[in-house]
Amino acid sequence: MSDRYDEHDGDLARLLDEAKDISDDGEASAPSSAFEGEAVADSAADDAIESAPASGSPSELLWRVKGGLSNETWFAWAEGFELKVGDRVLAPTRYGKDLCLVQGQVARPSRLAADELLKIERVATDEDLAKAEANAEKAKKAFETCRQKIDSRGLAMKLVSAHYLLEESKILFFFSAESRVDFRELVKDLVSVFKTRIELRQIGVRDEARVLGGCGVCGRVLCCHGVSDKLTPVSIKMAKDQNLSLNSMKISGPCGRLLCCLAYEYGFYRDARRELPGEGVRFPFDGTLFRVIEVNALGGSVKIAGEDGRLLDMAASRFVHSEGKWKVREEEK
Repeated sequence: MSDRYDEHDGDLARLLDEAKDISDDGEASAPSSAFEGEAVADSAADDAIESAPASGSPSELLWRVKGGLSNETWFAWAEGFELKVGDRVLAPTRYGKDLCLVQGQVARPSRLAADELLKIERVATDEDLAKAEANAEKAKKAFETCRQKIDSRGLAMKLVSAHYLLEESKILFFFSAESRVDFRELVKDLVSVFKTRIELRQIGVRDEARVLGGCGVCGRVLCCHGVSDKLTPVSIKMAKDQNLSLNSMKISGPCGRLLCCLAYEYGFYRDARRELPGEGVRFPFDGTLFRVIEVNALGGSVKIAGEDGRLLDMAASRFVHSEGKWKVREEEK
């Protein structure tokens, strides 16, 4: 085993034990907007995580898997069979037992919680894949039926997707809405049509983009769909600190919210700006008073304007903060 796993084995073992405890207790919370049959709360995860591996290093068994339903990812472990990247496997996600795609082995896990761990039950068989393909066709018809029912009842909600779980008699519908929607009568309509359990989940507009995918202004697949499903908070301050245009059309994604990628380099800009004067700072230099008019943290330069009309572009390394004031070092010869 590689030495790089050693420092994490203790934490992983603890987390896997916690996952086992969750399974033993049999606790599973119901989603706030899920209904079964005639508006009865439906559990989001009928099958809890089973027992942890009895032997071997947990980190050797830890994988990252993606669910095809919501494009979410989870950490998972397998016991008693081999896995490889690209395998389709069956695992108990928080929505129920369904197919997941194995993305790769996790070498250095961090910030893991017990509820993020799944146990992979088995590799999908040809019959499973054939059933999943058939379910996808049935889901298209279910989507159209549900949308018609929504329109007939005049509900202020946008249907996003429909999905049949592989090993459960349940149809899951995702929808978005500006406010909370009472869809109990809609559930009754759907139950009368499909004669099975129905679950509706309300999601935000960012989650909608993650589920559906699409193309960003950069020409690449949306970050929330193809890079990371973890939707971190994004603020306008991130755009300001990176000297980006504050035109909402340029810094917003198809979901109408600020681009996820604004958070990717923000840490660098934030740390770099701590070592540089802010725009508007004034200081004496070369016999006159200068003012900072532009800071290029990425390029490592600062543009300053003097009261005598001079405009200078100086290397960021020449600026030092001493005794509460910014000063400029003499240029090295």
